[in-house]
Amino acid sequence: QVQVMESGGGLVHAGDSLKLMCKVSGSSGIFSLSPVAWYRQAPGGERNLVARMQLDGTTDYDNSVRGRFAISRENAANTVYLHMNNLKPEDTAVYLCKIIYARVEYWGQGTRVTVSS
Repeated sequence: QVQVMESGGGLVHAGDSLKLMCKVSGSSGIFSLSPVAWYRQAPGGERNLVARMQLDGTTDYDNSVRGRFAISRENAANTVYLHMNNLKPEDTAVYLCKIIYARVEYWGQGTRVTVSS
């Protein structure tokens, strides 16, 4: 049973930084074979892609976070990170991690980020 768990969210001020973590467990070896992505969902809003990383290391970012956020992964730790810098109030959302393996998507429950002005 694959489990995905996010952590690292919290309440910060505009201009601060946070590092989110997504730990994958429950299945040996699949993490290194899985593209990974971070999404976010603001209150009352839709779930939108923030950043993703393909197996070859190619990354892609939403225009609103490009240059401020960075996605990275540590295969030995089955963990993907989202480094968030210069946070803005509009970054306030629940951030969710997704991995894809054998065409199946696995999601976590999310971690909440609140940015005050």
